[in-house]
Amino acid sequence: MQNAALAAGAAVARPAAMAAASDHYARLLQLCQTAVNPSAGRAIHAHAVKAGLLVSAYLCNNLLSYYAGASVSGGSFRDARNLFNEIPPVRRNVFTWNTLLSMYAKSGRLADARAMFDEMPERDAVSWTVMIVGLNRAGRFWEAVKTFVDMVGEGLAPTQFTLTNVLSSCAATEASGIGRKVHSFVVKLGLSSCVPVANSVLNMYGKFGDAETATAVFERMPVRSVSSWNAMVSLYARQGRMDFAVSMFHNMEERSIVSWNAVIAGYNQNGLDDMALKFFSRMLSDSFMEPDAFTVTSVLSACANLRMLKMGKQMHSYILRKRMPYSGQIINALISTYAKSGSVETARRIMDQAVISDLNVISFTALLEGYFKLGDMKQAREIFDVMNNRDVVAWTAMIVGYQQNGQNDEAVKLFRSMIKSGPEPNSYTLAAILSACASLACLDYGKQIHGKAIRSLQEQSVSVSNAIITMYARSGSVPLARRVFDRICWRKETVTWTSMIVALAQHGFGEEAVGLFEEMLCVGVKPDRITYIGVFSACTHAGFVEKGKRYYDQMQNEHGIVPEMSHYACMVDLLARAGLLTEAQEFIQRMPVMPDAIVWGSLLSACRVRKNADLAELAAEKLLLIDPDNSGAYSALANVYSACGRWNDAARIWKLRKDKAVKKETGFSWTHVHNKVHVFGADDVLHPQRDAIYKKAAEMWEEIKKAGFVPDLNSVLHDVDDELKEELLSRHSEKLAIAFGLINTPEKTTLRIMKNLRVCNDCHAAIKFISKVVDREIIVRDATRFHHFRDGFCSCKDYW
Repeated sequence: MQNAALAAGAAVARPAAMAAASDHYARLLQLCQTAVNPSAGRAIHAHAVKAGLLVSAYLCNNLLSYYAGASVSGGSFRDARNLFNEIPPVRRNVFTWNTLLSMYAKSGRLADARAMFDEMPERDAVSWTVMIVGLNRAGRFWEAVKTFVDMVGEGLAPTQFTLTNVLSSCAATEASGIGRKVHSFVVKLGLSSCVPVANSVLNMYGKFGDAETATAVFERMPVRSVSSWNAMVSLYARQGRMDFAVSMFHNMEERSIVSWNAVIAGYNQNGLDDMALKFFSRMLSDSFMEPDAFTVTSVLSACANLRMLKMGKQMHSYILRKRMPYSGQIINALISTYAKSGSVETARRIMDQAVISDLNVISFTALLEGYFKLGDMKQAREIFDVMNNRDVVAWTAMIVGYQQNGQNDEAVKLFRSMIKSGPEPNSYTLAAILSACASLACLDYGKQIHGKAIRSLQEQSVSVSNAIITMYARSGSVPLARRVFDRICWRKETVTWTSMIVALAQHGFGEEAVGLFEEMLCVGVKPDRITYIGVFSACTHAGFVEKGKRYYDQMQNEHGIVPEMSHYACMVDLLARAGLLTEAQEFIQRMPVMPDAIVWGSLLSACRVRKNADLAELAAEKLLLIDPDNSGAYSALANVYSACGRWNDAARIWKLRKDKAVKKETGFSWTHVHNKVHVFGADDVLHPQRDAIYKKAAEMWEEIKKAGFVPDLNSVLHDVDDELKEELLSRHSEKLAIAFGLINTPEKTTLRIMKNLRVCNDCHAAIKFISKVVDREIIVRDATRFHHFRDGFCSCKDYW
């Protein structure tokens, strides 16, 4: 009996001892987890096996938890999985499954996590929460939201941790409908007073931009953390309501660096960069906060926008002193600051030292624009070519850069590449390429762009519609420009009316331009300063002196527009072209500002037509005082002397220009045929069709002379014999361009010629005869206007 009792006692004691041993090993494993010591954990595992303790589900779960933690920290997933497989299915509980599930989810191995989740015989709230957290952290927000919906469908109550994560996913996807339902769960579960959950609700409504609901949530919170206040400050700042954001900031009893960053970033993102820098200075003086990467990024962005290179350099020095990691956002901010502030080479060095994948489109674009300003398109193109994931902004910036630097043909080539392999052009892209087509007078290609704008519904953009009008006008097709203008069914803005008025004025349709301006006033559209420039130009080219004077007074008295230098120049040109040289001179003397080169240039140009050498000398003297390297001043004065037959004085001016090493602007003409621009200089010898062109030009010259044309030998500014003068006149660049066009285009089609200088008297008279002899319309765009030649007449009526 006694032996039986002892045996029974020993049998009871063994499980108790084993349980104690299992608890002891479990505590050791927990200590190993804290210390992250894989070798010690494996040793404990070995001892437990030898002692036969793995029958304990509690110890097995602790071992699994240890290996799972080690795997997340860089250990072996295989160890954890092998142990899981060794645990008999009957000893696996929900905790066992959740431990391995959490290991996969935290490590981002969501495919493995999903497979295990689907395999689980039983799931609890922790299982679902693990999946939701893993999906949210991996940025798979919609899947996280869907998993939450399924969890609720299973009848399981979400925990605080579940709710904060699904609210975060709702905010990221702006799923306001589901987000509001999750908020109702929060209220039903009585978790509205839980600060982390309430902050998540607040952040969600902030991301939705729902300030009203966010404010209601904030005001009902019994306890508010710094994060609660920060959420409201950030919300108001993102909405541009900086007065509310700053007021909320001032009401905070406690602030963090996030609080200051929210206001600084808000000012910066809303274009109030000077206020951003003032607030940053206040942070440095009134708090103990040290700027972090977010502060530095916002401050550098403000410095970039304000072109404050000195302060940008100070921030760069701070980054170096504090040994801040060169994160992508800081590198991008530095590049933008240096590039926009004119220190392009420094920006380039920073870019060269960075990892290309860290750079964003904003910094690349800033660097591109820096090179554009320097006119260094080669370097800009190199930057563009190394960009990863070039978006529509980058492509558009490069096209605009080419266009602004006069490389319109390169802009067109790049746009064609964009159509083939780049993103879909937006309204800014189309407006830019239309401007390039306008400069090149590429009417056919411009029509194709117009078609694309119609198909993509971007013709309705104000900038695109105006660019289309300008493109047609500058390509010589006023009827098409007017058709686009008349078809605009939405409300025409000031700039639209102005585009059409300027187009009509440039083409010599002065009456139509003035009529359209009056119509603009009748429908209640207010003109701006550029509208009046177009109106003055129309009056100038049409000889409407009195109307021009009336509009000049109207601009000031009725529309409150203070005249600028461009308006003064237009009025001087209006008077001078009409032969009112004395009145033009008196107008200049009454100007409240010092006349610029354009004002004196307009007067000087008119002096040649009127052969007023004395006034020409005064205008040239004033012009050269302002711009000593203005070759046009020497040319114009020499032209006046030549027109007056004062060859010695003309020669003296040419010698003076040569002695001062002032380079004369070379005149050239170009035309667009078969998708290619053909450029011609006077007496051009470089064109591959040179012989054919010269032969055609000679034939054309003889034909118009037979038709009654008399060469204007006074247009030759050199004292040479008449035969040589005539030969020189016959080889002016626009005549060569016309000869080329006659050879390479079908009969009866319109020829479109562009010229960088003002067309001379001889060419103007000759082209009238050519248009009649060859029965073609010839449109010539010179430096100041368009001339439409048809049947021996010009649209300017010989007044240009």
